[in-house]
This record gives sequence, C-alpha cells and structure tokens, in this order.
Amino acid sequence: MWNNSLQTFAVGIMMAAGVSLSACNGPTQEVTPDVADSDNTTEQARPVQASPAPETDLDGATAEQGTPVKYDVSSWGDKQVQPISIQEVDQIKSTFGKVVTTDENSLDYASNPAVKYRFMDTDAPYLDLIDSEKYLELGWYFANPTDSDKEKELSKAHAKKSYQLARQLMNDDGGKVISDMLRGQIIKNKTIGGQKIELGKCEFYSCMLVLNKSGEQQAEDS
Repeated sequence: MWNNSLQTFAVGIMMAAGVSLSACNGPTQEVTPDVADSDNTTEQARPVQASPAPETDLDGATAEQGTPVKYDVSSWGDKQVQPISIQEVDQIKSTFGKVVTTDENSLDYASNPAVKYRFMDTDAPYLDLIDSEKYLELGWYFANPTDSDKEKELSKAHAKKSYQLARQLMNDDGGKVISDMLRGQIIKNKTIGGQKIELGKCEFYSCMLVLNKSGEQQAEDS
C-alpha cells in the first residue's frame, strides 16, 4: 500500500513539474522576436529610390541638324560680264576652270549621247558640264547641313561659278535663276534671258541647270 501510495505521489509531482516547465517556456518562445524576419520586413518597407532618367537628345536632332549652308549671292558681284553663246563650249569651260577628266561616252538630260567635262577629282564634290547636240547642262554638288566645312566651301564655290556662267549666258536674269534655285525653287520649261530652261533645281545633294540649245537659236532669230 505504502509503495503504491509513494509511487502515486511521485508520479503526481513529476507531472506537476512538467506542466510548470511548459507554462514557463511557452510564453518565452512566443515573445522572442525573429531577428531575420524583422530585418526582412524593414528592407521591404524601405521605399525604393528611382534611378535618374538619362538625358535625351530629342532623337539626336541636335547632333544631326548641322549648320545650314548660306549662299551670299549678293557678294558675287553684279558687274557687267562678257556674254557668250551656248554654242561656245570652249569659253563656257574656261569659266568653270580646268577640265580634269572628259567622258565622251556620257548621256545628256534626255539620255542622248553627250560629252561630260568634269572639273573636280573623282573623290571631291563634283562640278560638271554636259554637252550634247540638244542640251547644255550645268551640274554641281549641293552641300548638306551635315557636310564638312570643306565640302560646304566647295559647294559654294561651284554655285558661284555657275552663277557667273548663267549671267554670261542669260545676263542678270541668269544670276537670278541660280539664286532662285539655291533657295529651293524649281524652274521648268521657261525662256529666261534668251535661253530656254528645261529644268533648274537644287535638291538631294545635286544642282542642275539644263538649257535647250534650240531655245537660244529661236531667241536669236526672233
């Protein structure tokens, strides 16, 4: 009996002690903060700073626009010039300068056989004179705003020579024709200064003035 009572008493003490320990440890586990979770929460709550947007260039417009070419036509002179006929090819060539190359198998404005006189090297902005039985064509490089300064200066020099030649062929009216072309005007099928202009224009890196030789003959006969 004593033994049974002693065993019962001992078991009761052990159970009470277990319950007591559980009660003590339980609250401790519940209030212990999870350091890792706390740090993560802080990181997630911190606002993310936006990276500064890179400066743009409006689709590169500033870099690509360049400086427009200015043709100071008023400074090219309005003194009287020696008139020449559209048939006087040698005198016309002398106005443009020294012929660098001659192509006797070229074509004119209407794809007729012609001779092309080139007054510049192949790799330089061109200045050409194309002569055929029916047409005389002046052609030169029309510089773009993004071209180099050297290319722009050559383009202006070519335009000045064409201006002088046009005045020799059509008097002061010829100078006005070149001036109008450089400002973007297109001239078609007009008789100006005794010459019939088939086409005169400056666009897409090229200027061309095409004169119909038969137009001068009719002007001379009239």
